[in-house]
Amino acid sequence: MQIDVRNLTYIYSEKSKDLAVKAVDDVSLFIDEGIFGIIGHTGSGKSTFIQHLNGLLKVQKNRGRITVGEFDLTDKKCDFKKLRAKVGMVFQYPEYQLFAETVKEDVAFALKNFYPELTEQEKEERVKTALLTVGLNYNEVKDKSPFELSGGQKRRVAIAGVIAAKPEILVLDEPVAGLDPKGKREFIELIQRLRKSVVKTVVLVSHDMNLISEFCDRAAVFSHGKIYTRGTPEEVFENAGDIVGLGLEVPLVVKLKNALKDKGVKLNCGVKRSDFIDAVAAKFGGEARK
Repeated sequence: MQIDVRNLTYIYSEKSKDLAVKAVDDVSLFIDEGIFGIIGHTGSGKSTFIQHLNGLLKVQKNRGRITVGEFDLTDKKCDFKKLRAKVGMVFQYPEYQLFAETVKEDVAFALKNFYPELTEQEKEERVKTALLTVGLNYNEVKDKSPFELSGGQKRRVAIAGVIAAKPEILVLDEPVAGLDPKGKREFIELIQRLRKSVVKTVVLVSHDMNLISEFCDRAAVFSHGKIYTRGTPEEVFENAGDIVGLGLEVPLVVKLKNALKDKGVKLNCGVKRSDFIDAVAAKFGGEARK
């Protein structure tokens, strides 16, 4: 499924002269299959933007158009329930979305809402598959309270509850927030597996520039409700000074490349860590890999 946003504007408290805030300002963005990163400082409009993608926020009258696959979100007849089954949303700290008495009930909740026609056996099979997909043993966790699990396990259960509905698009808002380096690595490996086996498109919102540079095919930078720049990670981080000027960090690889450039050593490589290591090894010899 492709996401096509054209001239989207969203104003909070639009009827109030004193309180009105333009959170998104004439944004147009096309998102194809793959992993698409969205970057921006706090208040840049990125969270407001992604909440439009499955209709949590509705397009305001005469303020743009959004199509997601065959869904026209500005059409009064748009089936938002069906849309939300296709566009799964996982918020920051998704473990806070858990609420049911058992893991099994929690993961099955979306199925009851989106696919009431499924038999109990079919629901159970989907729950089992979703839990296995996120790396949890179905028999070990299904009857446990989700609140008995570790933080990482809770996050996996929350994601299982989304992918049980078999969405085609997965929107992740700061998915690695609060995780240690090991937890971040495991979570990203999970997202990569989901991208290959479950969903076609992942929209990844993050302040972690290393995450964006390593795993995204394309990205867009939001600033003050507008898109400041977009493109491949290489194109987005090409002008590191501009990114820093927006109050954002740049990936470690970009910092290292620029530091070497200042010393008269120019490396022709991308912004992924593996590309940088290969370029350094080619420049200085195999010992650089060590």
